[in-house]
Amino acid sequence: MLTKSNSLDLNSSPEALLDGFRPSFEFEPVNPLPEDEFTERLRRIRREATVAGHDLILVHADSIGSYRVSNSYLRYICDWMREGVLVIPTDDDKSLALFSFFSSSVLLPPAGEPVLVDEIWQVGTWGRETYNRPGRGVDRVVEAVAAHLERNGMASSQIGLFGDATSAPYWDGLKTRLGRSRFVADAGIIERMQRRRTKREQAIVRAAAQLADIGIQAAYHVTRPGVTDHEIYAAFTYAQMSRGGEWGDGYQIGINRYGTHCGKPYGHVVRAGDLINLYISSVSYHGYSAQIARMIAVGDITDTQEEVLQMCVEGVEAAAALVRPGEFVSNVANASFEPYIRRGYLSSADSRTMPYNWEANEDGSPRLLQRRHVPDEDWERQGRKLMHVYPAAKGPHNPNVGHSVSMAKFIPYNIASNNHDRLEEGMTFVLHSQWLEPMVAGCNVGNCYLVTDNGCENLSCNTPLEPYRVKA
Repeated sequence: MLTKSNSLDLNSSPEALLDGFRPSFEFEPVNPLPEDEFTERLRRIRREATVAGHDLILVHADSIGSYRVSNSYLRYICDWMREGVLVIPTDDDKSLALFSFFSSSVLLPPAGEPVLVDEIWQVGTWGRETYNRPGRGVDRVVEAVAAHLERNGMASSQIGLFGDATSAPYWDGLKTRLGRSRFVADAGIIERMQRRRTKREQAIVRAAAQLADIGIQAAYHVTRPGVTDHEIYAAFTYAQMSRGGEWGDGYQIGINRYGTHCGKPYGHVVRAGDLINLYISSVSYHGYSAQIARMIAVGDITDTQEEVLQMCVEGVEAAAALVRPGEFVSNVANASFEPYIRRGYLSSADSRTMPYNWEANEDGSPRLLQRRHVPDEDWERQGRKLMHVYPAAKGPHNPNVGHSVSMAKFIPYNIASNNHDRLEEGMTFVLHSQWLEPMVAGCNVGNCYLVTDNGCENLSCNTPLEPYRVKA
């Protein structure tokens, strides 16, 4: 089993923690998807639009701050990483047009160059305070898109809409402006294309999982008593982003004596008896992400904590043993909870009745968190106190064992007892077993899997699922 016992030189710089680090394998970079992959996607979208009777499709993604967008529709269709409205005529002899409305969050080519798009119209940014230009951006986008449709003979059409909650003001404006058109929300066309990944997509998800593994190994390299959660998080981030990861805020680190997860660094200093969870919800590479989770035990931990760690490892292994084309998703989920039931932690694998950390009361009313001072010297050193016990209920983090992974904001499928679909080749998902009893014990471990022709591939194979041990 992997161990680490290096002493910390408190006079050294944080960067020195990564001295001597080399991952146990070489990262295999993958090129962005070629244009013919996007051409095939566009063909499928246009065919489904034809069957649905749409004359054109409008695709919208909005800015949600920090250079992020509200969905991955534009990224999936034309590799556009920013916000905008894309016009896709159903007839394949008509070209695509993109109306952008970014401001200071602009991404310039090559990373911002859309594929297959002939016309890019810069709508501009509007507002008196920031730009001293009277008007609203939403209104300007609506006017620009409507004028384009009128110029191209599409002002009286059946229009399929791909968008989300942020799209509503744009769609409302267009419905008013184009009163003779019929608007049909039909994002299911693109959502259905997310179930199975092509071989090229699989290669990118595999590379994203490799980046996550390298980040985990870097975190292991620096973790020891005296190091902070900021330094562990930063080591993970540097290791994966320096090799091509797109961003460094798609994951959490939780540290305390009880195994919490889903946290962010706040200045916790690693001490003997700590349990550390690295919950890597997303490492993104060329728009595709992988998810894994690992635990670190610092020195001696309690017998109950050891049991919970082992139980969760067994849960992932039991679920993964069933992954193959044709297997019911529900069977995979149920198998993961057998170790919990055998030990008496759960009575059933039924996701409807299973307790979980964030559940309300049985009658549906909100559950009150216990108010209690939980000592935390690192938080209190900063002038604050932890005055509630989190979470309010013990159990798994969620009443499932995993979910699909690939691109952000697409509707996921869950690996749960109520999912009676069959697994298919090309599906990519995470299996993570979790348990948390507040102030007692917790664990969150998981791997990213690809369903192959005759079984499955563990994409997170470069770091063991078992907890990493640090001597204290």
